[in-house]
Amino acid sequence: MNNAAEDRDRVVVNLQERRLDRTVLRTYRTKASLEEIVPNEKQPRLGPKIDEELQRQIEANGGLFEPLLVEPHPQLPGKFRIIDGDRRWSNSKVLVEQGKEEYRQIPVEVTDRTLSEEDRLRVWIYIHRQRKEWDAKEKEMVAYRLVDLMGRASAANILGITVRELDKLTDVFELSEKFTALRDPGAAITWARELMGVSKKLLTPSVVEAVVRKVNQKRITNSKDLRKLRAILPDPIAKAHFLADAGDLESAALRLGTVKTKSDDGLTGELDAVVEAVKAVPWTTLQDLKGNAELLKKIDDAEAMLRSLRKALS
Repeated sequence: MNNAAEDRDRVVVNLQERRLDRTVLRTYRTKASLEEIVPNEKQPRLGPKIDEELQRQIEANGGLFEPLLVEPHPQLPGKFRIIDGDRRWSNSKVLVEQGKEEYRQIPVEVTDRTLSEEDRLRVWIYIHRQRKEWDAKEKEMVAYRLVDLMGRASAANILGITVRELDKLTDVFELSEKFTALRDPGAAITWARELMGVSKKLLTPSVVEAVVRKVNQKRITNSKDLRKLRAILPDPIAKAHFLADAGDLESAALRLGTVKTKSDDGLTGELDAVVEAVKAVPWTTLQDLKGNAELLKKIDDAEAMLRSLRKALS
């Protein structure tokens, strides 16, 4: 431990300047043991940190290729707090726990001061964007995390977007958290984005609840199918059918534009009304009526009457 401290004392005079976005850092490089490094509890990235593929990469390279960016810990003298590199630290720790002691000492780049919370977050975001690790799925999650940490105005400023754009990102993330039964949890953002593509005026709590329930029940299996809601929800009959327990996207789409009123065409209007009434019967109701002798007799009578009507009009 003393040797590591002596090494840092020797190199701290050789500071290099590093500009990251609007923040200028003065840093030096050294090595530190895993025990000297403390994760940042306010790290913007959520989700699992343990990654077997990353562990294989660390072993293949004989250690970490890129040093962790760390700062002097404000409460723990002699310790460093991670600015960037939490996953690398976590997976190096796993390797050491497996008895691979050669990964206990890891390279670090140390700032000459403890950063402000805003600078720390700004630096982390800049680094991830430069590495092209800033994928679309992560943007919503980080936006949500930043709002939780420091409020909407500061979060929008750090991300370089408007508060309105920030609100859209956080809305998508919050919605994605409701999709809990997907085979690939990472796909929840895709589902949420598709649903948010529907007009906000149409996305009432009951609609969102129905969609989430039917997706989690595997009754909607393709996120792009949610686009059908743009036509279904403005139609009161189709919307009511979709919201019902038995309704789904396909059966609701069949009811688009139907109006259950008599036309002025007499018999034609009566027949239209009968057809629409049959269409409106949920499939679950039909299943329950299967084998009903009385109903089957009425259908036979109606079929005979329609045949007679067709013959008379031919």
